[in-house]
Formats: sequence, C-alpha cells, structure tokens
Amino acid sequence: MSKPLPEVPRTMEGKVCLVTGATAGIGLVTARELARRGARVIGVGRSRERCEAMVDQIKGVAPAGSIEYLIADLSSQREIRRLADEVKAATDRLHVLVNNAGGIFPGRRVTDDGLEYTFALNHLSYFLLTTLLLDLLKASAPSRIICVASSAHRGARLDFDDLQGERRYHFWPAYQRSKLANILFARELSRRLEGTGVTVNALHPGYVNTQIFRVQGPMGWLLRRSADLFAISPEQGARTTVHLATSPEVEGVTGQYFCREKIAGSSQASLDDQAARQLWEASEALISSPGH
Repeated sequence: MSKPLPEVPRTMEGKVCLVTGATAGIGLVTARELARRGARVIGVGRSRERCEAMVDQIKGVAPAGSIEYLIADLSSQREIRRLADEVKAATDRLHVLVNNAGGIFPGRRVTDDGLEYTFALNHLSYFLLTTLLLDLLKASAPSRIICVASSAHRGARLDFDDLQGERRYHFWPAYQRSKLANILFARELSRRLEGTGVTVNALHPGYVNTQIFRVQGPMGWLLRRSADLFAISPEQGARTTVHLATSPEVEGVTGQYFCREKIAGSSQASLDDQAARQLWEASEALISSPGH
C-alpha cells in the first residue's frame, strides 16, 4: 500500500458495507476499496491489534469516518451471534455483506461448538452470519451478499453422511468441499430471496498470495512456494469482489458464480439444487441455539 493509489469516484457514499476477514489479503483490499469509494465500511477480524492496523492503513487513503471494525472469531457460533447483534446496534442499514473470512488447516481440529474447523469457518460462518443479518439486508434493499469461494471447488462433492470429516480427513479436500458449499449456499439463498431486492453471488478471486497459505510444516512450505511463484496479488484478487459490491452492471444479478469480474461456469456439483437444499437443511441443524 506504499504506492499512491489512483483516484476513484465516490460511488458508494451512503452505503454501509460489512467485510469479514478484513485485516489481511483480499479482505483488507476490499475494505480499503469500498472505503475509498465513500462507503461506511465495518471490517471484521479476530485480533484487535490487526483490526486497528487495518483501520490505520485505510484511514490514510479513504474519506474520514469511512472505516471501523468489530472483533469476532467466526469459527464460534456464539461470537457470530454477538457480532450480528453488534452490527445491528451499530447501523440500521446494510447494503453489502462480503463473506470473505476463511482458511486452510492441515490437521483436523474442532471448534468450541464441536464442529470440524474448516467447514465451520469457511461455510457455516457464511451461513449463520448472513441469515442473522437478512432482515437488515432486506430493509436496505437493493443490497448485495457476496460469498468468496474458489475454483478449488472443482472435483469436490459433499458427503452428507460425513460433513465433519470424522471418517476421513485431508486438509485439501476439506477446503475444496467448503468452497463448494459456498457456491451451493449462494445459489440456494438467491432462490429464497427472489423478489426481495437482495442479490447473492459467489466468486473465484483467482490464485491469490494471501495468509491463507501460512500453514505449518512441509505442505505449508510447498503451498507458500507455489503461491510466491504463481499467485496474483491481493489487489488483483480483490477486483471481482469489489466489482460485485459496487458495479451497476451486476445490479439485480443473483445466484451466479463470477471470475475475473464476469459470470463464469462452475462445477456440475455446484449446480445441484437438491444438494443446495440439503446443505441448507444440514447447516440449519448444525447451528446451535443462541444459548449454546
């Protein structure tokens, strides 16, 4: 962010945007670009220190008062519910929700809710936070929900008898399935929101060199080496997210998968509407009660 940024029109003035995973990588660039366009941006991160650093970075290039933050660990359903309450206390409007937080985790581990970590963070956080904020998004229509997925979904299928990877687990197929779940969720939610003025789209940001590759061990080294050699920058990777959040070209477009700022083809498994409905029902069953 050291080079001067080109001027951009303030086309998002009066808009309120929530960006998860906003302290690094694609999320940080997305939050910055929305703020530069005049939106009021609420960035979500796990660490107060990193959230404050994010605000300091963006303040230097964006209009005053356009960036703030909330802290939450999105692997925890309790924290997601608290976050949703804090968003509602902070604003009575929400025009753009960018579901971006996620990661790759080399060994199977479980969250405080007893759920497999990759599935909980990469998919269920999208599902729970979005559904908790739907009334706010509907009241602010036209509004947009954006789900950062990945072309890594190709080749994946959901095993509804083993969504938690209890019988067998490998980090890469787990990540692939979570990204497939993002696209299926976006499709099913778009169907459920027909006629509300709320659109939902998923996207592949490209092969982006971000902290998602900061896993430990030999596989982590291999992922980082590959990213250093072949991956694009977070600035390039955020373009499609920013396009979906801001462009008049996608007003009213919903239930689609985007790559390089255009509608793209996704896998056959991601077009399975029965699987999308089944995933919705399974996700509802995995959401704990508010008192959990």
